Amino acid sequence: MLRSKAPEQTLATVNAAQLLAMSQQGNENLSHAALLEQATAQAAMQAVAGEQNLEVPKVNFYPSQDPNPVKARKKDIKQAYRLLTPLKRSIFNPWRWIGRKYKHNKQAHLCVIDGCDCSSLIQHDNLYARITDEDSGRSLWEMYWQNPISGESEAFVAREKVTDGKKMKGTYCPEHLHLYHLLCKWEAEQDKANQDSPRTLRDRVKKGVSIVTVPVSTIMTKDPQPSMLQKYEPFFAELEKDSKKMKGISIQYYENPITKENDITTVSFDLRIFRAEMEAMKQPTPAFQALMAQQIEQIVNENPQLVNTPPVGE
Repeated sequence: MLRSKAPEQTLATVNAAQLLAMSQQGNENLSHAALLEQATAQAAMQAVAGEQNLEVPKVNFYPSQDPNPVKARKKDIKQAYRLLTPLKRSIFNPWRWIGRKYKHNKQAHLCVIDGCDCSSLIQHDNLYARITDEDSGRSLWEMYWQNPISGESEAFVAREKVTDGKKMKGTYCPEHLHLYHLLCKWEAEQDKANQDSPRTLRDRVKKGVSIVTVPVSTIMTKDPQPSMLQKYEPFFAELEKDSKKMKGISIQYYENPITKENDITTVSFDLRIFRAEMEAMKQPTPAFQALMAQQIEQIVNENPQLVNTPPVGE
């Protein structure tokens, strides 16, 4: 029995052009990189399921295409909560009568939604380490499967109400964990928007919270930036973002030992590392190959005349 009505399409079946089009509409906090990561996760999970005979999710996330970005984000959040809620047993199941409400809540290595054996999945192909955040460049393995203090590996623990409620025994498979990561980012943006709304400000004033507006001209920064360098801000923002993902870009800051200000900033581009990274990118992963094979098959099915069309000049 399906937990909810499955969408007509899944991200694993759409082509690159469709993914790019989706990123330009709907939820503005759902970038093209995030969509690509989610599509790769879906395709990889299906491929591994066929090889390892694992249970896979019966419902995949498909982003809202509402023309209003705010409404699209709210719909995506609502859909994510529905898909990330642990699977419950039927009310007629005797196990539920003795307190075992959830179907997949036995061991720490099982996904609470699809029952996937995440330990076998990690041994076969650790997708947690290959799915990354498009902003920080950190993988799901680093963010959720490693102890922040000791650095040792430990399973992420799911909750009954997704982001709240009692902790369960189980975890999330890579596809659902990436969706959980996106959900947390969307809710952070939603909370930020709610805090800036006039109604929220009025409620805070009623509770005795004072709001003081400080003119920008009175704010003194520790390391003031010359006005002539402001036009280079977008360039440095891109450099800092790419330096987190690529080792070929290095940014060094030199602090003045007396004034503690940043006197010198150097940017280095290492061509040797760039070449090594480009060679690594040329080697497609099994998940990417499976995704491309599905895209080619879909194009052929939609345009069968391309197969029998003779080359030009014959």
